[in-house]
Amino acid sequence: MIRKVMEVIHQRVGGLDVHKKMVMACRRRLLEDGQVESETLEFGTSTLRLCGLSKWLSEWGCTHVAMESTGVLWIPVWNVLEADFKLLLTNAQQLKKVPGRKRDVGDAEWIAQLMQCGLLKPSFVPNREVRHWRTLTRQRMKLIDQHTGVVNRLHKVLQQGNIKLSSVATDVMGVSGRAMIWAMIEGESDPESLAVIILTDRTASGQRSN
Repeated sequence: MIRKVMEVIHQRVGGLDVHKKMVMACRRRLLEDGQVESETLEFGTSTLRLCGLSKWLSEWGCTHVAMESTGVLWIPVWNVLEADFKLLLTNAQQLKKVPGRKRDVGDAEWIAQLMQCGLLKPSFVPNREVRHWRTLTRQRMKLIDQHTGVVNRLHKVLQQGNIKLSSVATDVMGVSGRAMIWAMIEGESDPESLAVIILTDRTASGQRSN
C-alpha cells in the first residue's frame, strides 16, 4: 500500500503491535517520489519467528523499530531485535494522545507511521547487562522477602505453642536454633537436652574463632 504522509524523519522504519502469541508488524519506507510504502505481516513470538521478523524488517533496510510497552511481552522481542535496529519503546497512553489516527489504520501501522515522523516519545530501557542485573536483584529481593515472611511465621507458631525458643537462642534460624527445632520435631522435649545443643554450638563456635 502506498500513500502520502506528513514530514518523514526516518526513511525506513518498523512498527510492532506485540501480543502474547503473535506480533503484528508493519514496515514502512520512503520512496523516491515522496510517497511512503507500507506492508503489514503477522509473526509468531517464538525465537525462530522473531528472527524471521528481524530478517523481514531488514529486507527493506529498516533502521528504527518502535513497539508498545505491553507488560513484559515486549522484552523477548526487544532482546532479539536490539542488535540489528535502533529500538524505541513507547507508552500506550502516549500513543493515545497523538491525534490524527484513522479508523482503518491498525496498531502496528499507526506505530510505524508515528515512528517515521518522529512523533513517539521513548521510554528508558537500560542496556542488556543492566537489565540482567536488575532481574537478578529483583529476584533476590523477592526471595529475601519470602524468607523474612517464613521466619516471622515460624516465630508465631513457636509462640502459639508456648515454645520460648527466641528467649534462649539469639537467632532462631541459626545453627543451634535449627538444631533445637529439629530435635523437638523428632520428639525431644527435655529442656536440659535442648540446652546442650546451644552449649555445644557455642563451644564449637569459640573453637573456630580461636
